[in-house]
Amino acid sequence: MYLVSCPLKARKLGRKRRTAMKNSNSAPNNSISQPAGFYIIGLSLMPYNNIYVMFLTVLYVITVICNVFLITIIFYDHRLHVPKFMAVGNLALVDLVLSTSLVPGMIKTYLVLDNFVPFKLCLVQMYFYYTFVSLESFSICVLSYDRFIAICLPLRQESINTNTRMAYIVGALWFFCVVVVIYAIESFPNLSFCGSLMINSYFCDYTPVLALACNDITHQWDIGTTLTILFMVVPLSFIFLTYMGILIAVFRMKNNQSRYKALATCTEHLTLVAIFYIPIFIIFNLTFFGFSWNPNVGLVCLSLSSLIPPSVNPIIYSLKTKQIRDRIYSLLTHRLSVHPLKNAH
Repeated sequence: MYLVSCPLKARKLGRKRRTAMKNSNSAPNNSISQPAGFYIIGLSLMPYNNIYVMFLTVLYVITVICNVFLITIIFYDHRLHVPKFMAVGNLALVDLVLSTSLVPGMIKTYLVLDNFVPFKLCLVQMYFYYTFVSLESFSICVLSYDRFIAICLPLRQESINTNTRMAYIVGALWFFCVVVVIYAIESFPNLSFCGSLMINSYFCDYTPVLALACNDITHQWDIGTTLTILFMVVPLSFIFLTYMGILIAVFRMKNNQSRYKALATCTEHLTLVAIFYIPIFIIFNLTFFGFSWNPNVGLVCLSLSSLIPPSVNPIIYSLKTKQIRDRIYSLLTHRLSVHPLKNAH
């Protein structure tokens, strides 16, 4: 998230510049030095970085195909117009935009070899990435809410978890993330960048861009810290509490078959939680507590943690969810029955 890539560096820079400003005897300078743009240099020294970006491009194509396919199935099959698949479709849309906010820019930087990003376009990329990575976190959270209602309150599920209520929840989360990320980034045009314009990341990341500012970044640092907690710790805590409730409900069931069936419905969601949250928390903690490692390794891990979940999520839900498997099977059998001679050849 905001402070995953280099939290200690940004904090030290903020303290250093704040101290320098307090100790300075010169007259205040209110002019803003806004550059034409930045240069993306993360991964530029990594051997075979073009091959790695080609791999991410293939991953992106898989992401687009699988998520569009999943959204199309959910949209056209009225039997899937239920709260659970509204949440799944929302996650697929978020995955699609999240990947699109990163990979085309990486193709331009590392395959076309044009690493210059105009200032406004840099902020647009930053905005879209953080809006949709935040929505990714909350979308996984919504799916845990759906599982909690289905297992803990099965008799009241249809009255509590309605399509209308799910639409309100998803709409409220979109509105919240859109507005909050705007607030986080709207102060960047007021910063001065009078030194290096080299962003040590693979895209216009919040902390690496913030580290280039030559005035006080305390406000932006505080916002980043708050939103990292809000968008990561709060959803993960909610997921933990919902699964504690699910486990309590499961152990109250009378036979093992019911317990197994209830837990089996949670496997795809728990897989999503592990794929999305575990790499981010490992990277953040290793960086925050000062473990030294190759910066390229950190950027590769961070890019994979952002791009693997969007490609894996639709595959997991297509393979693990019976309703979607049945729909795919019916589509394939219908096509074979419509074109029997073509397929015979």
